Amino acid sequence: MSPAVLICDDSNMARKQVLRSLPESWHDNLQTATNGVEALTILRASNIDILFLDLTMPGIDGVGVLQGIQKLNIECSVFVISADIQPEMQSKVLALGAKAFLQKPIKAERLTQELQQHGLL
Repeated sequence: MSPAVLICDDSNMARKQVLRSLPESWHDNLQTATNGVEALTILRASNIDILFLDLTMPGIDGVGVLQGIQKLNIECSVFVISADIQPEMQSKVLALGAKAFLQKPIKAERLTQELQQHGLL
């Protein structure tokens, strides 16, 4: 059975890029969110296994989503995908529980490598 996946990014193009990088078998159990509020709503209502999360979004940003996940004790594997590659931000999201920090634009090979490294493929 494929994992339940949530892609959260305010950019439609970025969401499609992540989708194209995932195994096709995962597309059947996939949801999208355009901001952190939507993501947290979905995470509360659904059992999401893997979250691909942008950092810079209107409203609740990616850091706020990570904090919400901790506060609500939601268990899912979070992969941050962002153009904000500052070492301080990378350290912050990893400290908040993200499995990995991937630079935009996402490369399918890199994403596959991270998923394999974390036993998700």
